[in-house]
Amino acid sequence: MSKFWSPAVRELTPYVPGEQPRERLIKLNTNENPYPPAPGIEAALREFSADHLRRYPDPQSIALREALAEVLGVTTEQVFVGNGSDEVLALAFQAFFRQGRPLEMPSISYSFYPVYCRLYDVERRALPLDDEWRVDLDAFTLESAGVIFANPNAPTGHGHSRAAIAGLLERITESVVLVDEAYVDFGGESAVPLVERFPNLLVTGTFSKSRSLAGLRLGYAVGSRELIEGLERVKDSFNSYPIDSLTSALGIASLTDREHFEACREAVITTRERTRVRLEALGFQVLPSQTNFLLVSHPKLDAAQLFVELRERRVLVRHFNTEVLRDYLRISIGTDDEMDSLIEALESLCR
Repeated sequence: MSKFWSPAVRELTPYVPGEQPRERLIKLNTNENPYPPAPGIEAALREFSADHLRRYPDPQSIALREALAEVLGVTTEQVFVGNGSDEVLALAFQAFFRQGRPLEMPSISYSFYPVYCRLYDVERRALPLDDEWRVDLDAFTLESAGVIFANPNAPTGHGHSRAAIAGLLERITESVVLVDEAYVDFGGESAVPLVERFPNLLVTGTFSKSRSLAGLRLGYAVGSRELIEGLERVKDSFNSYPIDSLTSALGIASLTDREHFEACREAVITTRERTRVRLEALGFQVLPSQTNFLLVSHPKLDAAQLFVELRERRVLVRHFNTEVLRDYLRISIGTDDEMDSLIEALESLCR
């Protein structure tokens, strides 16, 4: 621990990302898309002039926001973009949740939320999931600084319908409700159309999952102009140029190829359901999922040991060493061949 750190830094427990191995493994641990980005990405890379890089990018990212707005069915003024949805979430914590009251979130959800609470000195109120491991929308209260949850939820996989989210918003009107839709394209129902009715709704999304651009770091938010302006005020007080010129060009290229997007999305969903059936045949308990991963446990096998033995067989999954999740593995959906290798490895371990 450094004597030069600020006192608050000494108290931080940083987010731990999934392992990015240097050796060649079947990598099913960080929910990356197993398929390449849209073909237009490579064309945009070839056509991008290096001369553009000597100038600052558009600080408002107008072209990218226009392209996103068209795809999402909203106006450009209702769209915000950032350096990955993690940055967008961080800016939202600063803009909306430092209210002197607790921020409410599920006790099991994206593990960056508690990290941001500590970083920005936001009190956290963790609410249990219901008996079926779903986010309990009825548990959120009117007295909080706001509400945040992933929908579909991570790492449990369940997603609420748009109508259910609307019901929550009809009840909670005086604080921001942030719905994190990182995985919505794999079977969820987006709440974006609700932003016209509910000025306190902020929906965040990412290019990392369904658009196969995790290495690019591009995320966005959709909400009322009041909320978007709040994000812009924080962004412009921190980093006026979060989206570089190349990222903007590649993001736009990915949005134009709807056919490729749909094909990859459907392939992941099909493989997920095929894998679920095969895991259940091996005795695994598999939570229903509307994401590109499965959360699984086995009544007779230790999850931590399974994680180690799978890695020895060159298959990498995610094990969360927490009290609640220690009996579970989160398995990202890969290609059919990759999932076949996973099942073959598990068959040998389940004998």
